[in-house]
Amino acid sequence: MKIARVGARWLHAPIPLERQHVSDFGRVASFDMALIEVECDDGSTGWGEAKAAVGSAGACAAIVATVEHELGPVLVGQDPRRVNAAWESMYNGPRDVHAARAGRTMPVLGRRGITVSAISGIDMALWDLLGRTLGTSVLALWGGARHDRLPAYASGGWADADNIGAQLDGYVRAGFGAVKMRVGVMDGDVATSVARVTAARDGIDSAVDLMVDAHGTFSPSDAIAFANAVESCRIRWFEEPVSADDRVGAQRVRAATRVPIAAGESEFTRFDFVDLVERGIADVLQPDLAICGGPSEGRRIAALAESHQLELAPHCWGSALSFSAGTSLAFASPSARVIEFSLGANPFLHDLFVGANLPVDGVVYPKDAPGFGCEPVADAVAEYAVRGRP
Repeated sequence: MKIARVGARWLHAPIPLERQHVSDFGRVASFDMALIEVECDDGSTGWGEAKAAVGSAGACAAIVATVEHELGPVLVGQDPRRVNAAWESMYNGPRDVHAARAGRTMPVLGRRGITVSAISGIDMALWDLLGRTLGTSVLALWGGARHDRLPAYASGGWADADNIGAQLDGYVRAGFGAVKMRVGVMDGDVATSVARVTAARDGIDSAVDLMVDAHGTFSPSDAIAFANAVESCRIRWFEEPVSADDRVGAQRVRAATRVPIAAGESEFTRFDFVDLVERGIADVLQPDLAICGGPSEGRRIAALAESHQLELAPHCWGSALSFSAGTSLAFASPSARVIEFSLGANPFLHDLFVGANLPVDGVVYPKDAPGFGCEPVADAVAEYAVRGRP
Protein backbone atom coordinates (compact mmCIF):
# COMPACT_ATOMS: atom_id res chain seq x y z
CA MET A 1 0.00 0.00 0.00
CA LYS A 2 1.37 3.40 -1.02
CA ILE A 3 0.07 6.96 -0.77
CA ALA A 4 -1.12 8.02 -4.21
CA ARG A 5 -2.55 11.48 -3.50
CA VAL A 6 -2.84 14.03 -0.70
CA GLY A 7 -5.55 16.59 -1.38
CA ALA A 8 -7.19 19.48 0.44
CA ARG A 9 -10.32 21.57 0.02
CA TRP A 10 -11.26 24.82 1.71
CA LEU A 11 -14.81 24.54 3.02
CA HIS A 12 -16.78 27.68 3.94
CA ALA A 13 -20.22 27.54 5.59
CA PRO A 14 -22.21 30.78 6.00
CA ILE A 15 -24.20 31.01 9.24
CA PRO A 16 -27.74 32.44 9.03
CA LEU A 17 -28.01 35.87 10.63
CA GLU A 18 -30.48 34.70 13.27
CA ARG A 19 -27.99 32.07 14.50
CA GLN A 20 -24.89 34.27 14.57
CA HIS A 21 -23.28 35.47 17.79
CA VAL A 22 -20.91 38.33 18.61
CA SER A 23 -17.71 37.90 20.61
CA ASP A 24 -14.17 39.31 20.63
CA PHE A 25 -13.85 37.74 17.16
CA GLY A 26 -16.61 40.09 16.00
CA ARG A 27 -19.82 38.82 14.45
CA VAL A 28 -19.28 35.16 13.62
CA ALA A 29 -20.91 34.84 10.21
CA SER A 30 -19.26 31.69 8.88
CA PHE A 31 -17.33 28.54 9.68
CA ASP A 32 -14.22 27.52 7.75
CA MET A 33 -11.96 24.47 7.62
CA ALA A 34 -9.64 22.57 5.30
CA LEU A 35 -10.79 19.04 4.57
CA ILE A 36 -7.78 16.80 3.97
CA GLU A 37 -7.92 13.56 1.99
CA VAL A 38 -5.15 10.96 1.83
CA GLU A 39 -5.80 8.38 -0.87
CA CYS A 40 -3.79 5.20 -1.46
CA ASP A 41 -3.09 3.24 -4.61
CA ASP A 42 -5.61 0.58 -3.54
CA GLY A 43 -8.38 3.19 -3.30
CA SER A 44 -8.48 3.39 0.50
CA THR A 45 -8.95 6.88 1.91
CA GLY A 46 -8.52 8.72 5.20
CA TRP A 47 -9.94 12.09 6.20
CA GLY A 48 -8.50 14.92 8.27
CA GLU A 49 -9.24 18.49 9.30
CA ALA A 50 -6.96 21.51 9.49
CA LYS A 51 -7.85 25.04 10.56
CA ALA A 52 -6.38 28.45 9.83
CA ALA A 53 -7.86 29.95 13.00
CA VAL A 54 -8.87 28.78 16.45
CA GLY A 55 -12.15 30.68 16.03
CA SER A 56 -14.89 29.86 13.58
CA ALA A 57 -13.73 31.73 10.47
CA GLY A 58 -10.37 31.79 8.75
CA ALA A 59 -9.14 31.74 5.15
CA CYS A 60 -7.79 28.26 4.41
CA ALA A 61 -6.19 28.91 1.01
CA ALA A 62 -2.69 28.81 2.51
CA ILE A 63 -3.37 25.48 4.22
CA VAL A 64 -4.64 23.99 0.96
CA ALA A 65 -1.55 25.20 -0.89
CA THR A 66 0.77 23.90 1.83
CA VAL A 67 -0.88 20.47 1.78
CA GLU A 68 -0.97 20.10 -1.99
CA HIS A 69 2.33 21.72 -2.98
CA GLU A 70 4.67 21.25 -0.02
CA LEU A 71 3.71 18.44 2.35
CA GLY A 72 1.64 16.12 0.20
CA PRO A 73 4.28 15.55 -2.50
CA VAL A 74 6.74 14.47 0.21
CA LEU A 75 4.40 11.65 1.22
CA VAL A 76 3.35 10.35 -2.19
CA GLY A 77 4.77 6.86 -2.67
CA GLN A 78 5.26 6.36 1.06
CA ASP A 79 3.67 3.67 3.24
CA PRO A 80 0.67 5.37 4.94
CA ARG A 81 0.93 3.03 7.92
CA ARG A 82 4.19 4.66 8.99
CA VAL A 83 2.40 7.60 10.60
CA ASN A 84 5.32 8.51 12.88
CA ALA A 85 7.74 8.66 9.97
CA ALA A 86 5.30 10.79 7.97
CA TRP A 87 4.95 13.32 10.81
CA GLU A 88 8.69 13.66 11.23
CA SER A 89 9.32 13.99 7.51
CA MET A 90 6.76 16.80 7.24
CA TYR A 91 8.04 18.62 10.32
CA ASN A 92 11.74 18.30 9.50
CA GLY A 93 11.46 18.76 5.75
CA PRO A 94 14.63 18.23 3.67
CA ARG A 95 16.70 17.72 6.85
CA ASP A 96 14.63 14.74 7.94
CA VAL A 97 17.41 12.27 7.12
CA HIS A 98 19.75 14.22 9.41
CA ALA A 99 17.09 14.50 12.12
CA ALA A 100 16.53 10.75 12.03
CA ARG A 101 20.22 10.06 12.32
CA ALA A 102 20.70 12.57 15.15
CA GLY A 103 17.57 11.57 17.06
CA ARG A 104 16.22 15.11 17.41
CA THR A 105 14.04 17.53 15.46
CA MET A 106 15.42 19.86 12.80
CA PRO A 107 12.20 21.60 11.79
CA VAL A 108 11.45 23.59 8.69
CA LEU A 109 11.22 27.38 9.03
CA GLY A 110 7.43 27.18 9.26
CA ARG A 111 7.59 25.30 12.56
CA ARG A 112 4.34 26.83 13.80
CA GLY A 113 1.20 28.31 12.28
CA ILE A 114 -0.07 27.27 8.86
CA THR A 115 2.56 24.57 8.31
CA VAL A 116 1.74 22.78 11.56
CA SER A 117 -2.00 23.18 10.95
CA ALA A 118 -1.52 21.49 7.57
CA ILE A 119 0.53 18.73 9.23
CA SER A 120 -2.35 18.34 11.70
CA GLY A 121 -4.86 17.64 8.97
CA ILE A 122 -2.65 15.17 7.15
CA ASP A 123 -1.74 13.40 10.38
CA MET A 124 -5.42 13.09 11.29
CA ALA A 125 -6.16 11.64 7.86
CA LEU A 126 -3.32 9.11 8.20
CA TRP A 127 -4.64 7.89 11.56
CA ASP A 128 -8.15 7.70 10.10
CA LEU A 129 -6.79 5.74 7.13
CA LEU A 130 -4.86 3.35 9.36
CA GLY A 131 -7.95 2.57 11.42
CA ARG A 132 -10.08 2.08 8.33
CA THR A 133 -7.45 -0.19 6.76
CA LEU A 134 -7.33 -2.37 9.87
CA GLY A 135 -11.08 -2.25 10.42
CA THR A 136 -10.74 -0.75 13.89
CA SER A 137 -11.12 2.57 15.66
CA VAL A 138 -8.18 4.90 16.25
CA LEU A 139 -9.08 4.70 19.93
CA ALA A 140 -8.45 0.94 19.81
CA LEU A 141 -5.10 1.55 18.10
CA TRP A 142 -4.17 3.76 21.05
CA GLY A 143 -4.92 0.98 23.52
CA GLY A 144 -8.65 1.46 23.99
CA ALA A 145 -10.73 3.63 26.28
CA ARG A 146 -9.69 4.55 29.81
CA HIS A 147 -13.20 5.91 30.39
CA ASP A 148 -16.55 4.24 29.76
CA ARG A 149 -18.15 7.67 29.31
CA LEU A 150 -17.21 11.33 29.56
CA PRO A 151 -19.48 14.27 30.30
CA ALA A 152 -19.62 16.99 27.68
CA TYR A 153 -19.71 20.66 28.60
CA ALA A 154 -21.77 23.11 26.58
CA SER A 155 -19.40 25.69 25.11
CA GLY A 156 -21.09 29.01 24.33
CA GLY A 157 -22.24 31.82 26.60
CA TRP A 158 -22.15 35.16 24.79
CA ALA A 159 -25.29 36.81 26.24
CA ASP A 160 -25.25 39.96 28.36
CA ALA A 161 -25.73 40.02 32.13
CA ASP A 162 -29.52 40.19 31.84
CA ASN A 163 -29.69 37.09 29.63
CA ILE A 164 -26.61 34.96 30.34
CA GLY A 165 -28.28 33.01 33.14
CA ALA A 166 -31.17 31.99 30.91
CA GLN A 167 -28.81 31.16 28.03
CA LEU A 168 -26.66 28.85 30.14
CA ASP A 169 -29.67 27.35 31.88
CA GLY A 170 -30.96 26.46 28.42
CA TYR A 171 -27.79 24.44 27.91
CA VAL A 172 -28.36 22.69 31.23
CA ARG A 173 -31.95 21.88 30.27
CA ALA A 174 -30.58 20.33 27.08
CA GLY A 175 -28.74 17.79 29.25
CA PHE A 176 -25.34 19.35 29.98
CA GLY A 177 -23.96 19.26 33.51
CA ALA A 178 -21.24 21.82 32.79
CA VAL A 179 -21.24 25.05 30.77
CA LYS A 180 -18.70 27.58 29.51
CA MET A 181 -19.14 31.29 28.80
CA ARG A 182 -17.00 33.95 27.14
CA VAL A 183 -15.55 36.97 28.96
CA GLY A 184 -12.77 39.48 28.35
CA VAL A 185 -12.36 42.30 25.87
CA MET A 186 -15.80 41.65 24.37
CA ASP A 187 -17.28 43.04 27.60
CA GLY A 188 -15.42 46.34 27.48
CA ASP A 189 -14.22 46.25 31.10
CA VAL A 190 -13.56 43.86 33.96
CA ALA A 191 -16.63 44.94 35.92
CA THR A 192 -18.94 43.90 33.07
CA SER A 193 -17.28 40.48 32.82
CA VAL A 194 -17.63 40.03 36.58
CA ALA A 195 -21.29 41.04 36.45
CA ARG A 196 -21.99 38.56 33.66
CA VAL A 197 -20.27 35.70 35.51
CA THR A 198 -22.12 36.53 38.72
CA ALA A 199 -25.41 36.52 36.82
CA ALA A 200 -24.46 33.25 35.15
CA ARG A 201 -23.76 31.54 38.46
CA ASP A 202 -27.04 32.84 39.87
CA GLY A 203 -28.91 31.58 36.81
CA ILE A 204 -27.83 27.94 36.90
CA ASP A 205 -28.00 25.19 39.48
CA SER A 206 -25.17 25.26 42.00
CA ALA A 207 -24.20 21.70 41.00
CA VAL A 208 -23.47 22.77 37.41
CA ASP A 209 -19.79 23.39 36.62
CA LEU A 210 -19.09 26.85 35.18
CA MET A 211 -16.01 27.59 33.04
CA VAL A 212 -15.03 31.04 31.72
CA ASP A 213 -12.97 31.76 28.59
CA ALA A 214 -11.26 35.10 27.88
CA HIS A 215 -9.74 34.02 24.53
CA GLY A 216 -6.43 35.53 25.68
CA THR A 217 -7.79 39.09 25.73
CA PHE A 218 -7.28 40.30 29.32
CA SER A 219 -4.13 42.09 30.43
CA PRO A 220 -2.42 40.29 33.31
CA SER A 221 -3.60 42.86 35.86
CA ASP A 222 -7.18 42.72 34.58
CA ALA A 223 -7.11 38.92 34.52
CA ILE A 224 -5.99 38.86 38.15
CA ALA A 225 -8.66 41.35 39.17
CA PHE A 226 -11.31 39.35 37.34
CA ALA A 227 -10.21 36.00 38.80
CA ASN A 228 -10.20 37.37 42.33
CA ALA A 229 -13.65 38.94 41.86
CA VAL A 230 -15.29 35.72 40.59
CA GLU A 231 -13.56 33.24 42.87
CA SER A 232 -16.72 32.90 44.99
CA CYS A 233 -18.63 31.85 41.84
CA ARG A 234 -16.90 28.44 41.96
CA ILE A 235 -15.26 28.57 38.55
CA ARG A 236 -14.20 25.17 37.20
CA TRP A 237 -11.45 26.83 35.15
CA PHE A 238 -10.41 30.22 33.74
CA GLU A 239 -9.39 29.67 30.13
CA GLU A 240 -6.75 31.65 28.24
CA PRO A 241 -6.66 34.64 30.63
CA VAL A 242 -3.97 36.49 28.65
CA SER A 243 -2.31 36.40 25.25
CA ALA A 244 -0.45 33.20 24.43
CA ASP A 245 2.51 35.47 23.63
CA ASP A 246 2.70 36.70 27.22
CA ARG A 247 4.29 33.85 29.15
CA VAL A 248 5.44 36.05 32.05
CA GLY A 249 1.96 37.58 32.33
CA ALA A 250 0.42 34.11 32.32
CA GLN A 251 2.73 33.10 35.15
CA ARG A 252 1.64 36.17 37.12
CA VAL A 253 -2.01 35.25 36.70
CA ARG A 254 -1.51 31.63 37.69
CA ALA A 255 0.42 32.66 40.83
CA ALA A 256 -2.19 35.20 41.90
CA THR A 257 -5.38 33.10 41.88
CA ARG A 258 -6.74 29.85 43.22
CA VAL A 259 -8.99 29.48 40.15
CA PRO A 260 -7.56 26.71 37.89
CA ILE A 261 -6.11 28.01 34.62
CA ALA A 262 -6.67 26.32 31.25
CA ALA A 263 -4.61 26.99 28.12
CA GLY A 264 -3.39 25.44 24.91
CA GLU A 265 -5.84 25.98 22.06
CA SER A 266 -3.50 28.60 20.55
CA GLU A 267 -0.37 26.47 20.92
CA PHE A 268 1.52 24.41 18.35
CA THR A 269 3.35 21.12 18.98
CA ARG A 270 4.46 19.48 22.19
CA PHE A 271 7.26 22.00 22.51
CA ASP A 272 4.83 24.85 23.22
CA PHE A 273 3.07 22.67 25.77
CA VAL A 274 6.37 21.76 27.45
CA ASP A 275 6.87 25.50 27.93
CA LEU A 276 3.41 25.86 29.51
CA VAL A 277 4.14 22.99 31.88
CA GLU A 278 7.66 24.05 32.84
CA ARG A 279 6.52 27.61 33.56
CA GLY A 280 3.63 26.36 35.70
CA ILE A 281 1.12 28.34 33.65
CA ALA A 282 -1.75 25.87 33.26
CA ASP A 283 -3.68 23.32 35.29
CA VAL A 284 -5.60 22.15 32.20
CA LEU A 285 -3.99 21.48 28.80
CA GLN A 286 -6.19 22.07 25.74
CA PRO A 287 -4.62 20.95 22.46
CA ASP A 288 -6.66 21.43 19.29
CA LEU A 289 -5.91 18.44 17.06
CA ALA A 290 -6.67 20.43 13.89
CA ILE A 291 -3.96 22.94 14.83
CA CYS A 292 -1.41 21.56 17.31
CA GLY A 293 0.17 18.93 15.04
CA GLY A 294 -2.64 16.39 14.79
CA PRO A 295 -3.45 13.28 16.82
CA SER A 296 0.20 12.20 16.87
CA GLU A 297 1.21 15.38 18.65
CA GLY A 298 -1.97 15.26 20.72
CA ARG A 299 -0.84 11.93 22.15
CA ARG A 300 2.49 13.44 23.17
CA ILE A 301 0.73 16.41 24.80
CA ALA A 302 -1.57 14.00 26.63
CA ALA A 303 1.53 12.24 27.95
CA LEU A 304 2.73 15.59 29.32
CA ALA A 305 -0.57 16.07 31.13
CA GLU A 306 -0.43 12.54 32.51
CA SER A 307 3.19 12.84 33.60
CA HIS A 308 2.66 16.16 35.37
CA GLN A 309 -0.72 15.27 36.90
CA LEU A 310 -2.55 17.96 34.92
CA GLU A 311 -6.00 17.76 33.36
CA LEU A 312 -6.36 17.16 29.61
CA ALA A 313 -9.32 18.83 27.89
CA PRO A 314 -8.91 18.88 24.09
CA HIS A 315 -10.19 21.99 22.35
CA CYS A 316 -13.05 20.73 20.17
CA TRP A 317 -14.24 23.73 18.16
CA GLY A 318 -14.49 22.49 14.61
CA SER A 319 -16.19 19.80 12.57
CA ALA A 320 -17.51 16.44 13.74
CA LEU A 321 -14.24 14.93 12.51
CA SER A 322 -11.96 16.94 14.78
CA PHE A 323 -14.51 16.46 17.57
CA SER A 324 -14.23 12.69 17.12
CA ALA A 325 -10.43 12.93 17.06
CA GLY A 326 -10.46 15.04 20.23
CA THR A 327 -12.82 12.70 22.03
CA SER A 328 -10.69 9.71 21.00
CA LEU A 329 -7.70 11.41 22.60
CA ALA A 330 -9.69 12.16 25.74
CA PHE A 331 -11.05 8.64 26.06
CA ALA A 332 -7.53 7.21 25.78
CA SER A 333 -6.08 9.45 28.50
CA PRO A 334 -6.51 9.04 32.26
CA SER A 335 -6.08 12.82 32.57
CA ALA A 336 -9.27 13.71 30.67
CA ARG A 337 -12.45 14.40 32.62
CA VAL A 338 -14.74 16.36 30.31
CA ILE A 339 -15.31 17.03 26.58
CA GLU A 340 -16.01 20.40 24.93
CA PHE A 341 -19.11 20.59 22.72
CA SER A 342 -19.85 23.73 20.72
CA LEU A 343 -23.27 25.34 21.16
CA GLY A 344 -22.50 27.93 18.51
CA ALA A 345 -24.01 27.54 15.05
CA ASN A 346 -21.71 25.13 13.22
CA PRO A 347 -22.86 23.30 10.08
CA PHE A 348 -19.62 21.29 10.00
CA LEU A 349 -20.43 19.74 13.36
CA HIS A 350 -23.89 18.57 12.33
CA ASP A 351 -24.21 18.42 8.52
CA LEU A 352 -20.82 17.61 7.00
CA PHE A 353 -20.32 14.05 8.23
CA VAL A 354 -22.39 10.99 9.01
CA GLY A 355 -21.44 8.67 11.85
CA ALA A 356 -20.28 11.49 14.12
CA ASN A 357 -19.91 10.55 17.77
CA LEU A 358 -21.82 13.49 19.30
CA PRO A 359 -23.09 13.75 22.92
CA VAL A 360 -26.27 12.02 23.99
CA ASP A 361 -27.98 13.83 26.88
CA GLY A 362 -24.74 15.62 27.64
CA VAL A 363 -22.57 12.48 27.64
CA VAL A 364 -20.11 11.10 25.07
CA TYR A 365 -19.42 7.37 24.80
CA PRO A 366 -16.52 5.54 23.11
CA LYS A 367 -17.21 4.44 19.55
CA ASP A 368 -15.88 1.39 17.72
CA ALA A 369 -16.29 2.52 14.10
CA PRO A 370 -13.16 2.24 11.92
CA GLY A 371 -10.85 5.24 11.95
CA PHE A 372 -12.52 8.25 13.53
CA GLY A 373 -15.91 6.98 12.38
CA CYS A 374 -16.88 10.00 10.25
CA GLU A 375 -17.90 9.78 6.59
CA PRO A 376 -18.06 13.04 4.59
CA VAL A 377 -21.41 13.80 3.00
CA ALA A 378 -20.54 14.36 -0.67
CA ASP A 379 -23.36 16.85 -1.29
CA ALA A 380 -22.36 18.90 1.77
CA VAL A 381 -18.70 18.94 0.74
CA ALA A 382 -19.71 20.16 -2.71
CA GLU A 383 -22.02 22.80 -1.24
CA TYR A 384 -19.40 24.25 1.10
CA ALA A 385 -16.32 23.98 -1.14
CA VAL A 386 -14.81 27.37 -2.01
CA ARG A 387 -14.59 27.72 -5.79
CA GLY A 388 -11.78 29.40 -7.67
CA ARG A 389 -9.38 29.24 -4.72
CA PRO A 390 -6.60 26.78 -3.95
